[in-house]
Amino acid sequence: MPETSPRGLTRLAFGGDYNPEQWPESVWHEDVRLMREAGVTMVSLGIFSWALLEPSPGVYDFGWLDRIVDLLHENGIRVDLGTPTVCPPAWFYRAHPEALPVSREGVRYEFGSRAAICHSNADYRVAAATITTKLAERYADHPALALWHVHNEYGVPVSACYCDSCAAHFRCWLEATYGTVEAVNEAWGTAFWGQRYTGFDQINPPRATPTAVNPAQALDYKRFADATMRENFCRERDILHGLAPGVPVTTNFMTALSQCDSVDYWAWGREVDLVTNDHYLITDGRRTHVNLAMAADLTRSVAGGAPWLLLEHSTSGVNWQPRNPAKAPGQMARNSLAHVARGSDGAMFFQWRQSRRGAEKFHSAMLPHGGTDTRVWREVVELGASLDSLSTVRGTRTEADVAVLWDWHSWWAQNLEWRPSEDHDPRERADAFYEALYDRHLTVDFAHPEADLSRYPLVVVPALYLMTEAAGNNLKEYVENGGTLVVSYFSGIVDEHDAVHEGAYPGALRDVLGLTVEEFSPLLQGRSVRITGPDGSELAGDVWSEFVVPRGAETVWTYADGLTAGGPAVTRHHLGEGTAWYVSTRLGAEGLDALLGWALEDARVAPRADLPRDVEVVRRTGESGSYLFAINHTASDAKVPLDAHGTELLTGERAAGRLALPAGAVRVVRLDG
Repeated sequence: MPETSPRGLTRLAFGGDYNPEQWPESVWHEDVRLMREAGVTMVSLGIFSWALLEPSPGVYDFGWLDRIVDLLHENGIRVDLGTPTVCPPAWFYRAHPEALPVSREGVRYEFGSRAAICHSNADYRVAAATITTKLAERYADHPALALWHVHNEYGVPVSACYCDSCAAHFRCWLEATYGTVEAVNEAWGTAFWGQRYTGFDQINPPRATPTAVNPAQALDYKRFADATMRENFCRERDILHGLAPGVPVTTNFMTALSQCDSVDYWAWGREVDLVTNDHYLITDGRRTHVNLAMAADLTRSVAGGAPWLLLEHSTSGVNWQPRNPAKAPGQMARNSLAHVARGSDGAMFFQWRQSRRGAEKFHSAMLPHGGTDTRVWREVVELGASLDSLSTVRGTRTEADVAVLWDWHSWWAQNLEWRPSEDHDPRERADAFYEALYDRHLTVDFAHPEADLSRYPLVVVPALYLMTEAAGNNLKEYVENGGTLVVSYFSGIVDEHDAVHEGAYPGALRDVLGLTVEEFSPLLQGRSVRITGPDGSELAGDVWSEFVVPRGAETVWTYADGLTAGGPAVTRHHLGEGTAWYVSTRLGAEGLDALLGWALEDARVAPRADLPRDVEVVRRTGESGSYLFAINHTASDAKVPLDAHGTELLTGERAAGRLALPAGAVRVVRLDG
């Protein structure tokens, strides 16, 4: 069986994408010397190198790759070796232009960017398998090889193709999934608008239509596109497993909801040997460290709680957003160690040496254009030393307090056409609930709606429009057995085929919430509603309201105005040994904090009121010990209470009672005992 961590790596992974082919060989020795100075332990290699490795069909040139892999090995640097299948060469597309993807509107994309691939194309599949086989045959036994890196960032920038090859493949996928065309008609509700099919050959991808396409068909096409990419990954993975047994295989995810919305990472997490992730700060005015924490928690959850690896992030600014600010002094280390706190066994970057040419020449790197006499370089060297001092953290697991439910299929379905309000955004609700939990200093696991939830005292459902009957039963059992559940509006509405559950809303959640919803009443843009509590206190909601009818639930907060005035806005339902809360409007930060405060009391989760806002405290625990990570994202010094004595690993100082945490700093305490 393959290992689940990079082979031969005994320290935390530190390094980045290395593209020596962009530089003359005279630079390579300087690169490796500086890597050693920085404390680099692993680099990713060859990800975009297909055109150099196979300069013409069936003609291979591995000499340059042999030389750089040998040089890295001689200097004690491990290699994460890529299969370059994200960027087929120009000669391939000249011979097989139909391998370029086609948009929903029928436009065939051109060569000249990256990841322009029709994943159903047979010629691409053969060529990808061939170059993967050649690499595995050549490097399987190389002592530098730590990890196989298949492709790059599946789903970005193109996940779905709508060409004729994909149409034929989609029909095969439907037949394998449903068995008969009658079952497809039933699942898609084709009696509506006269869309009934009498043969699979009549079904096409959901290409551009005059008005809204069948939503169940569109949802299944998203599933098909994701499954097709995963088929191609698994084909390469199986080749590598067969020719290089024992070497783990991965591909770099982009789990942040701000970065990729076309991949079901629950399914992908089961296929890789090691979950890896790329994360980049989205500079949209939000608190970027909260998005980072959320992405790290989601990645760890996709890994089933096991350690994972941050395979890419940036040393400073990126180049692909409308505005790309530099990171503040110390922010690179703070970002890196925040990922480590939440389960990553290292911190890797894109890329090692900043490119002089190409689309990403203004993307920051470990070795900037300005060389070693730069702030970024000095911080890189300092970070390498810090990670080296944390080597014993490797392999430990992050401890979580509560769970948030998330499902990519529900997100896909919610974002299809013709929903009650375009202002309801599932990602916004997930972000908002996560931020409210973060501000209460709680560490979050994400979970699939059908997963075992018994170990969590509190489970939050920020946005699950699509919910299977099994998931609804799972939540009912969770509450009956003593759990506390918080559900936000427009959840539990449809089944896996985007069909409304029989009976009143909220379908799969009626019983556990003890209520029905007679009608949705979305609010017009800019409008809000007041809701009042039994003590006369008042909150505000916007975007959404509902006509809620309690059927066992008690009303906690009431609509004070609007069409739903006098009706329940927030309810609480005692069921078995547990409690289920429901909020039928979009609450802001103040309202979410109040709601979660009540739910946490029910769940008997003690608040952590002794920590300042934007100071993170996270624990990792394993055979090597228990580690407390304290991260200060503020401009003020802070004190963090310790419940045990220990040694601070970055300074070597003893810590007891209250840990001094300077502004912008990170401290990691290995607790005694």
